[in-house]
Amino acid sequence: MPTPHRTLGDRTVGAVGLGAMPLSIEGHPDEARAIATVHAALDAGVTLLDTADSYHPPGGETGANERLVARALAAYGGDRDAVLVATKGGRGRSADGGWTVDGRPEHLRRAAEGSARRLGADAIGLYQLHKPDPAVPYAESLGAVRELLDAGTVRLAGVSNVDREQILLAREILGDRLVSVQNRYSPAVRDSEPELRLCAELGLAFLPWSPLGGISRSSLDGSSVLAEADPRFGAFHRVARARGVSPQRVALAWLLARPGGHVLPIPGASRPETARDSARAAELTLTEGELAELDAVPEQ
Repeated sequence: MPTPHRTLGDRTVGAVGLGAMPLSIEGHPDEARAIATVHAALDAGVTLLDTADSYHPPGGETGANERLVARALAAYGGDRDAVLVATKGGRGRSADGGWTVDGRPEHLRRAAEGSARRLGADAIGLYQLHKPDPAVPYAESLGAVRELLDAGTVRLAGVSNVDREQILLAREILGDRLVSVQNRYSPAVRDSEPELRLCAELGLAFLPWSPLGGISRSSLDGSSVLAEADPRFGAFHRVARARGVSPQRVALAWLLARPGGHVLPIPGASRPETARDSARAAELTLTEGELAELDAVPEQ
């Protein structure tokens, strides 16, 4: 059976997290269903919730998703102390629905302090630098994260949308307080393989965002609804039919089985049943033959 937990620094969390982004961006569900989705994930054993200050519709309020996560946790009747909330800073939304980048140290300090207030936290459990800003030396942005760690505003740090050199620089500047890397990785998008391997070597958790790409549409496509089955990813559907489970669950189990045991997928969900299904991927053990079939890179 796959290991049902993953390690982030000194914290242990469930092997599958919840990406909260679809609960607040375009096409998001109403608040009642959004909170029910978070609660369903927590009840199913999810203890990592991933959010960001930029997860809101164009023209919406910065931190909308963080506030939603905070309200969902406040209303949860289970063990809230076991939950690690990870948020991100350094990106924003433009009026036309695009995504901006701001890695200036002064912006990151303000952003982290705002995130902590919205989450109602004395310190942010895991703060992730959302994306390198080409207009700002990456070392300066990382220096701001180090200052946030030193000040106690942030307990653990992560980086996102980075290459190998940027991971190594982050490790040099943040030391062992750097615990995670969040890059896009999925059945359809596998170009972060070098970064995934480096994380295993360094003992860092690898959090693939949009982990169901090729099986489901990404939330960055404007919706978390399922796309039509792509024949390039037929192996995931074949294994799912044989196992009597969803292809999404197979895709997450495949990610959990990547060498190193350090992959912690954070699939999005906008319905309680989807959140529950994703969490159960930690219970699915794939055979060597199934993994070999799923490992084959689909032809473009």
